[in-house]
Amino acid sequence: MKSRRKKRFKRRERKGIFLIPNLFTSASLFGGFYAIIASINGRYEAAAIAIIISCILDGLDGRVARFTNTTSYFGAEFDSLSDLVAFGVAPGILAYQWTLVHFGRLGWLAAFMYVICGALRLARFNVQKSVVSPNYFKGLPIPAAACFIAALVLFSNAMSRIPEKNPILIITTVYILSFFMVSTIKYLAFKEIDIRNRKPFNVLVSVILIMVFIAYKPTVMLFFIMFAYILSGPFMILYSKYFRRHSKKTAIADGVSTELVDNPGLMDQGKTK
Repeated sequence: MKSRRKKRFKRRERKGIFLIPNLFTSASLFGGFYAIIASINGRYEAAAIAIIISCILDGLDGRVARFTNTTSYFGAEFDSLSDLVAFGVAPGILAYQWTLVHFGRLGWLAAFMYVICGALRLARFNVQKSVVSPNYFKGLPIPAAACFIAALVLFSNAMSRIPEKNPILIITTVYILSFFMVSTIKYLAFKEIDIRNRKPFNVLVSVILIMVFIAYKPTVMLFFIMFAYILSGPFMILYSKYFRRHSKKTAIADGVSTELVDNPGLMDQGKTK
């Protein structure tokens, strides 16, 4: 009788969902929906702030789920659908209403390209998340792309709308972000950072300095931080290629030097020639 009761209790327990991480995901979804409404009403700065808040909440829901051991398949699927709205549809509509509307058909095609590439990026992540290393993302994460568009809007308002006066630069940026999301460029995931463990003193000082810089000019510093993260992927590819070439050259040079040491007659042959 007790074993049957335990089985029934387990079946009932599996039917429920965990509230805390899904509430964070719902709040992130609400931020994306609010950003869509604000963009339609012409409140672009409020829409950008809502997208950034959604990105923060999206980063918290996964960490809260892992910290409280409340991860589930339902939460993963719900998080993916929320990301598509908050970081796919909302930034696409924001970019279109803000600048891309002046390009007509080419503008809304650019916005749709961003949305569809974001959806493909999320679908690929869901399929390959058990295979790909957790330390890196394959392709630009869609929250990072959305935060960059939001930071670009805030940066434009802080710089007297200088970027907004160059719509070609905006539409080019949207296409580049779309390409980076579906590319195979690796980006740091920062998932292995555990704030509960002890860290060196320099880490605390660095975090405090970064927070001071962000607090001084939040809109400007946020833009440069996101810009640096987007460039970090291509930079790591170029650095790895340069490192491989340099290692090959040093390996060849070391091989030649060892061969000359082992066979000193090669030096005499070279001199006679």
